[in-house]
Amino acid sequence: MMMFTTVAAIILLATFANAAPYRRQNTTSGVVTSCTKPGTAALTFDDGPYNFSGEIVQLLNQHNVKGTFFYTDIKSPLILGVTLTFPNYLSTKASYAAIRLWVYNQLNPCSTVTMEMAKIREALIKVAGVDPAFMRPPYGEYNDNVLQVAQQLGEIVVTWDFDSGDSIGADPNKQLTDYDALTAKRPSSVISLEHETIQTSAETVLPAVIQKLQAAGYQLVTVAECLGIEPYKAQGVPYARDVNPQLGPAAKLLLEVPCGRLH
Repeated sequence: MMMFTTVAAIILLATFANAAPYRRQNTTSGVVTSCTKPGTAALTFDDGPYNFSGEIVQLLNQHNVKGTFFYTDIKSPLILGVTLTFPNYLSTKASYAAIRLWVYNQLNPCSTVTMEMAKIREALIKVAGVDPAFMRPPYGEYNDNVLQVAQQLGEIVVTWDFDSGDSIGADPNKQLTDYDALTAKRPSSVISLEHETIQTSAETVLPAVIQKLQAAGYQLVTVAECLGIEPYKAQGVPYARDVNPQLGPAAKLLLEVPCGRLH
């Protein structure tokens, strides 16, 4: 039987046992936009898993640096376990998982946001054995509903303070020029946004970015490390290769989270 470490995990899957909770960061807005540890840079990758996931992880490992992956598509073959590679990505020292909502708009009710988060969490728990502590709304946009659900499910909302521009068509030269401008300003820390669905981001931009950030004196770490927070609310052994995208009875308990305004 899997052993997980938080009450939130018990709500999600009734077969887990509880232990001491992880540390939490207190934020006034409920949204993290930057690191708290000076001299750190957290590379984050949205919209996976995708064809270039393994390539990115291998590159991070080669350079002995880390990244945080905000996974989206629970119907992806990598999540569903059609291949055996996805759990291996998360077992490396370079790769840490988080949740990214797939579809969101300001009119979505709490129940819709909760359903989407619950599906992704259940998939990651089954296939990778982890219950991420972080989530990210699409485009970095959120309202009270998103913050309310995240708070009540124990998720920390994380956006970024530097956008590589890859998702809006910036070519590699433009992205690297922007990184040069960033390092020239010498910010205390960086949380960058990349997308693992874009081949040039994985194969052309990322190797150069690693070198640029390291040359500027930054330590490339996970979001969890740059915030001083544990990456997962719960962690155990994967127990399913075939993830049903429909919620099971335990996960459906999440839908009973009341919707209301933040206090």
